[in-house]
Amino acid sequence: MNTENINKEILRGGQFLVKETPCEDVFTPEDFSEEQRMMKEAVIEFNDREIIPNKPRFEAKDYALTEACMKKAGDLGFLSVAVPEEYGGLGMGFVSTMLTCDYISSGTGSFSTAFGAHTGIGTMPITLYGTEAQKQKYVPKLATGEWFGAYCLTEPGAGSDANSGKTKAVLSEDGTHYKITGQKMWISNAGFCQLFIVFARIENDKNITGFIVENDPKNGISLGEEEHKLGIRASSTRQVFFNDTVVPVENMLSERGNGFKIAMNALNVGRIKLAAACLDSQRRITTAAVQYANERKQFNTPIAQFGAIKLKIAEMAASAYAGESASYRAAKNIEDRIAIRLESGNTHQEAELKGVEEYAIECSILKVAVSEDVQNCSDEGIQIFGGMGFSEDTPMEAAWRDARIARIYEGTNEINRMLSVGMLVKKAMKGHVDLLGPAQAVANELMGIPSFETPDYSEVLSEEKAMIAKLKKVFLMVAGAAVQKFGPDLDEHQQLLLASSDILIEIYMAESAILRTEKNIKRFGIEKQQEQLAMAKLYLYNAVSIVEKNGKESIISFAEGDEQRMLLMGLKRFVKYTNYPDIVDLRKCIADKVIAENKYPF
Repeated sequence: MNTENINKEILRGGQFLVKETPCEDVFTPEDFSEEQRMMKEAVIEFNDREIIPNKPRFEAKDYALTEACMKKAGDLGFLSVAVPEEYGGLGMGFVSTMLTCDYISSGTGSFSTAFGAHTGIGTMPITLYGTEAQKQKYVPKLATGEWFGAYCLTEPGAGSDANSGKTKAVLSEDGTHYKITGQKMWISNAGFCQLFIVFARIENDKNITGFIVENDPKNGISLGEEEHKLGIRASSTRQVFFNDTVVPVENMLSERGNGFKIAMNALNVGRIKLAAACLDSQRRITTAAVQYANERKQFNTPIAQFGAIKLKIAEMAASAYAGESASYRAAKNIEDRIAIRLESGNTHQEAELKGVEEYAIECSILKVAVSEDVQNCSDEGIQIFGGMGFSEDTPMEAAWRDARIARIYEGTNEINRMLSVGMLVKKAMKGHVDLLGPAQAVANELMGIPSFETPDYSEVLSEEKAMIAKLKKVFLMVAGAAVQKFGPDLDEHQQLLLASSDILIEIYMAESAILRTEKNIKRFGIEKQQEQLAMAKLYLYNAVSIVEKNGKESIISFAEGDEQRMLLMGLKRFVKYTNYPDIVDLRKCIADKVIAENKYPF
């Protein structure tokens, strides 16, 4: 086992809710290796040279430019970071995959979408589910950018219900090939790809099946016109029509009826990588906003010096910091779980699949949280620019439009919210996460007499960590009572699931920011972490408000009488600070640092 893993317990997915994580056990961006730092610099340099100067051309729907930039990314090895070396890739770990996705994605959503679709759902299903022959034939071409991939799942009548697709695959009489017929829509990279991952139904199978289909117009494949979209304008997005498209039987991906599983596991990776793809956008939006605020004068004063602007800058920075903290925490968990599986004798395919699947809850949490934070960040960026923010001459309106899609693809945020809670309950049923014991302990605590002693919170972040523990009790209290009341019918109570998931999301994000800060205070000293400390405290304060609102809404929706009164009293107890932080002061501390550095500096 890796020496770094010997002394730490690697929690299973979802266990963050019921087990305390020592700060030493979380991975943070400050832990990047020398190799990872070099990769980060190379990717930033590529973005600054090839993507950002060409922003107007991307906004003018220059699809050829997107393809050309993808070729250059392939030449530099950026498309092959996650591909094993035996198939022409760099074979780097999951953290490096996230890092590359993070820093390459902020120039424009158009390139980010093309990159994510190709490296993730375009290539990964073959590396993780393909036969050796399929991998040898296709993956080296995809790794270098000689070929580009696309992923054909969505259909006009099948969006969130991915398994309901109507595309058919009919086996030939001689058993040598399938003929695929159907219509797919919203297919990223469709206009320039050489290969499709296509999902179709054989006969009346319950589940769809995956196929590798080469893009040959002479083989019954035709494309719709480019879609005209709110954002990601130079991302090639077309409908794809298959009309008796002949696909050799050896191009079936995995086995018959396994397509839905392939699609779901591909989406797990897609979700956490989508979170990564939103991170540097937040950093760059914050930087652009503060630079404008430092230059723009009103009433003879740079607007950056006004409290109303400082509030925005501080909140933007704190969200970016929490997003980074949570994304790299989860990425390293996945990487460590993959390593454990490899050491226990799993193949690369099994290890990667199971490693990511283990943290499907965290992948959904991150997808929702970071996609919404980047939208809020770009929205506030427009507001800081004022009227100029609404103009195409400044970068904010394009950032806002590009950010909007992140809440829709890789499963809508509503679907991911409900999935996160649903998957957690399923894990509890399987015995992978003990929710019952801790939920019962919270129920017993509610029946007991609360302690009136004033806790000792003299140690740095001790009250914040105690607050996180109490927020976990809120989730266990609400979810425990809801499961008890509705049992297997919980899925039907979508508004309750949405509220519960918001509690779950805030716990994970706030805890990640706190653990990162605590770890860095221990190694760098508190003097060098004052602003980080302020961001962790500010994010938690906001999280507590969100938890209180959603907890109250949930309790009122399913409990009444004495039970309702008891649960509401418990909620009040669990969201109460002993010492409330001075939020205005925290925001000032963060904003002053960002303003002085004239960029997102963390």
